[in-house]
Amino acid sequence: MCGMSQQPPDRSTPPAPPRPDASMSLLTNVMDHSLDDGYAEAAARRGTEDGGRLPSPLRAKLGLAAALLLAAVVVTLGAAQAQISAPTLAKERQQLIDRIERETSAADALQKNVDTLRDAVGTKQRDVLKHGGDKADLVALLAGATAVQGPGVKLVVDDAKQTKQGGGGPRESSGFSDTGRVRDHDMQRIVNGLWQSGAEAVSVNGQRLTALSAIRAAGDAILVDNRPLVPPYTVLAIGDGQKFADAFQRSADGLYLRALQQNYGVRYSISAQGEVRLPAAPSLIVRTAQPQEGGAAGRATDTGKGTS
Repeated sequence: MCGMSQQPPDRSTPPAPPRPDASMSLLTNVMDHSLDDGYAEAAARRGTEDGGRLPSPLRAKLGLAAALLLAAVVVTLGAAQAQISAPTLAKERQQLIDRIERETSAADALQKNVDTLRDAVGTKQRDVLKHGGDKADLVALLAGATAVQGPGVKLVVDDAKQTKQGGGGPRESSGFSDTGRVRDHDMQRIVNGLWQSGAEAVSVNGQRLTALSAIRAAGDAILVDNRPLVPPYTVLAIGDGQKFADAFQRSADGLYLRALQQNYGVRYSISAQGEVRLPAAPSLIVRTAQPQEGGAAGRATDTGKGTS
């Protein structure tokens, strides 16, 4: 059997047959690897990416809790501060009230003293005027140094119920926007109209007017000799009764008052009175005429009637 070659035996084995579940690799993977592992890996990745921060819902809850805690602290501190400062504020308020009451009492005492001195001066003035005879009585009447009574008129003037805005009419050049309110200029015209119509004595809200009286304004208030008046304004004037009232209503100032009523709703009423009583002026400055050098005529500083 020499010269004959022998071939090695074939050791290759046939390939193994495929697994029956080879086509179901996805299901096999799901069965071999639980979903919990995937969730754990995802949570681990998210924790690594966020740098170890807390989840957003938890952060929101913690932020809300911190805000509520801060608000509670602020409210508590405010209440504590208010409770601490309350006695101090109450003490300061009481001190202010006490000071106001003291100052008011002092002002009332001074006013009472002024009234007493004014009455004493008025009494002395009237005593001096009585020694002058009939002429002195006339001077005292015209100067308002004595109380008077007699027939006359009662004129009551009041603001309009609903004031109007705008100018025009008697107030066209006055510059007033509240045209339904009685102004000091109106009272001046009314008083001067009564003097011109024949009044012998005039008072406004119980204050006797003299040749030295002044009617002015301070804000919305009307002042007579620096004393404020409160509407309605009651004007009493001694004169010839109904004839006196008719003369005033026909005068330019009476027509002016009627225009205020028709155009702006200013209210007024006038009536003749059988007797009105007017008090004496609270105080007077006695002034006398003195001769000038060279024999010139005396210079009288108080003449005429009227209200500026």
